[in-house]
Amino acid sequence: ASGQIMALDLQEGQFLEAQQYLGYVDTSQLQLQREQVLAQIRALMSRKPNVSVQIAALETQLEKAKTEQKRIENLLARDAATTKQKEDIQAQIELLEKQIAAQRTSLNTNIRGINYDVNTLEIQLDQLEDRITKSQIINPVKGHVLAKYSEVYEMTQMGKPLYKIADLSTLILKAYVTANQLSQIQLNQKVKVLTDTDQEQMRVTEGEIVWISDRAEFTPKTIKTKEERAQQVYAIKVEVNNPEGLYKLGMYGEIQWK
Repeated sequence: ASGQIMALDLQEGQFLEAQQYLGYVDTSQLQLQREQVLAQIRALMSRKPNVSVQIAALETQLEKAKTEQKRIENLLARDAATTKQKEDIQAQIELLEKQIAAQRTSLNTNIRGINYDVNTLEIQLDQLEDRITKSQIINPVKGHVLAKYSEVYEMTQMGKPLYKIADLSTLILKAYVTANQLSQIQLNQKVKVLTDTDQEQMRVTEGEIVWISDRAEFTPKTIKTKEERAQQVYAIKVEVNNPEGLYKLGMYGEIQWK
């Protein structure tokens, strides 16, 4: 998100969990837009007609007409009513039924139009909710903060990094082997990783070769003899577990596989 950073709770060297909440970018305008859209939705819903209430009067007239129709049919059976009275009440019933159907169709069309408008506003509301959610600063992966680039109340923009984080529980040691040594190693091979300590002995940790370069580095322009070919080196990467945080970025190390 773009805007002013209102909260950012982290320090360099701090350990952060994945999905940990750290702060947020100013969402005042987004919240106001959200309230505006909600008000528009409420206004539309208040204009939504109640079909049963709107046609209740016509349905009452229809029920009375049907009752009158039965009375006339009973009278007609006793020659106490005329055929014209029967036809008139039948015509009245048909008219009321058409009026109810027309009214129901009109109301349903009105409701569908309102629903379409509400759906459009709900999509806008979802977009605003998404932007508000993305204004929260959520740490993506667990690890230690290596560098902090922004402070509270500073302006930021979409895509700008706020801090640098790395999971230091596993580190990659980049080492180099000669062409002669290349035939002695392979992927997923276990090796010993040695680093200097403040004492005479070296710290030894187990590592695993996870990558071997397919091309030589520091190659001479012309290669004529076996001795010169031995000067070629190939980069490899060794994955080293670092649960206690003993190893730091930029430290030197050696590997042994015999």
